[in-house]
Amino acid sequence: MTGPLPDAVVRYADHDDAVIDLHLPEGAAERLVVLLHGGFWKSEWDRRHTRPMARALAEAGCTVATPEYRRVGGGGGWPVTGDDVLSAVSRLPDLLGSLGIAAGVPVVTGHSAGGQLALWLATTDVPIDRVVALAPVCDLREAIRLDLGDGATHALLDGADPDPADPMVLFTSRPSAEVVLIHDVDDDDVPLSLSRGFVERHPWVELREVPGDHMGLIEPGSAVWPTVLAALTERRSPL
Repeated sequence: MTGPLPDAVVRYADHDDAVIDLHLPEGAAERLVVLLHGGFWKSEWDRRHTRPMARALAEAGCTVATPEYRRVGGGGGWPVTGDDVLSAVSRLPDLLGSLGIAAGVPVVTGHSAGGQLALWLATTDVPIDRVVALAPVCDLREAIRLDLGDGATHALLDGADPDPADPMVLFTSRPSAEVVLIHDVDDDDVPLSLSRGFVERHPWVELREVPGDHMGLIEPGSAVWPTVLAALTERRSPL
């Protein structure tokens, strides 16, 4: 599944994966959404499988930026993968400005492994309005214990301490970004128990449980798509 081609592609560094797809609305954008793809951080999964989602968000009035990043098997792993995402999102306002596109503070969403990256990004200094993590791998130690993705988390870390990449331990206090998790109850790839455990430890995080399976969360037209779209486009709740 590759979906419609982006309206523009910009480059944030000089390696092969340092590109950001841009999907643009027809009129003025109501908001900027950064979309971080999943695939258990493996090189065989890239940003192209989220293009239908990106186009649907653009049709809903959003400027959508989908960064690529180096992944396991293609020069990635931690901390390289995280560094790429941080660099891409940090440079995004200037890159959009060079095209005459207003940026603003983004909403960041990520699916599966991309959800880990989105939550991790909220613990950095990058300004973010809201994080919407979709079936996120939000507890790396538990992901290792459960052997999710056939050892994908272990491969990402290459035996290193998971804590510097693990949202479960990095969220030591409430971030400035609003944080929403959306998780499907029948997920066979990333169990709902990870998100439930995350919210139990961090009760200021909102969890929206929905029916369906892992991939339905990023498929426009699925039964759960309206829930995802609402979380990405609704106005932030007052603190």
